[in-house]
Amino acid sequence: MKKFINDPEDVLRDALAGVAAAHPTLAVDAANRVITRAGTARPGKVALISGGGSGHEPLHGGFVGPGMLDAACPGEVFTSPVPDQMLAAAKAVDTGAGVMFIVKNYTGDVMNFELAAELAADEGIGVSTVLVDDDVAVQDSTWTAGRRGTGATLLVEKIAGALAEQGGDLASVTEIGERVNSRSRSFAIALTSCTTPAAGKPGFDLPEDEIEVGVGIHGEPGRAREKMRPASELAAAMVGAIWADMPLPEAAETIVMVNGLGGTPLIELYVLFGEVAARLAERGVVIARSLVGNYVTSLDMAGASLTICHADPRLLELWDAPVNAPGLRWGI
Repeated sequence: MKKFINDPEDVLRDALAGVAAAHPTLAVDAANRVITRAGTARPGKVALISGGGSGHEPLHGGFVGPGMLDAACPGEVFTSPVPDQMLAAAKAVDTGAGVMFIVKNYTGDVMNFELAAELAADEGIGVSTVLVDDDVAVQDSTWTAGRRGTGATLLVEKIAGALAEQGGDLASVTEIGERVNSRSRSFAIALTSCTTPAAGKPGFDLPEDEIEVGVGIHGEPGRAREKMRPASELAAAMVGAIWADMPLPEAAETIVMVNGLGGTPLIELYVLFGEVAARLAERGVVIARSLVGNYVTSLDMAGASLTICHADPRLLELWDAPVNAPGLRWGI
């Protein structure tokens, strides 16, 4: 294993120190492992909090900032944060308008955020939750009850974050987050495994000529092991898997994200996006907005995920609203 780390046990602590040094717009509470916006929270604004295991950067800490999250709770690598972290985050950013938890559908995340919501309620903080379950690859697994939460998490954070920034109340911000999730689907393919620092070796064996179709962001098994093939065929498979679950009407407007899993060069992601665009054009779908890059990663895994959101004018308006976070920035 070759990684820029000190001790595998200290990766999260050291990474948080780096985040604090690199981004003065963020405030890092190292003791509670909470990342918030620097400065005083705006009175009356609904606060958005997300979190999960580390190793998916820039998700979630990289999306803390105006127009997106108010706080993020990073757990150890591929390990859920604990309820005390989430409570500390809620107390740090609540200004009386309530907080919305954005939770990827993994058993540990769901359980701990539910406990945190109960603790926050005991503190007099109003809490709502949006559960992200966009991955069409598998239904139920050793990690989840229901579908896994993946790339649509970014879309929920961005669009709900825009509405919260505009002064939306807790009910409306929650409704828009749920709408984004219900209109979004994702599917991923891995070319290699990833290596967690603690394990020091790949999480699973994948022969040189094989791929994992429908992989999860922690390296969970997908639908099948298949032979490697050209990007055009892989794009067709990804679009087809999403289409089978969410067929779109003629001329539907979409937000499309081709997301790298951490170890795939950007040139390859653009090749894949071009093929996805061609497959969607064949089906009469309009790509109204697009995003290509590493946003919801899996450490050093080579591979990519595709997320398609069936947009409407309001979702596109909120997508276009200004955002100023380390991992996503426009309109500033």
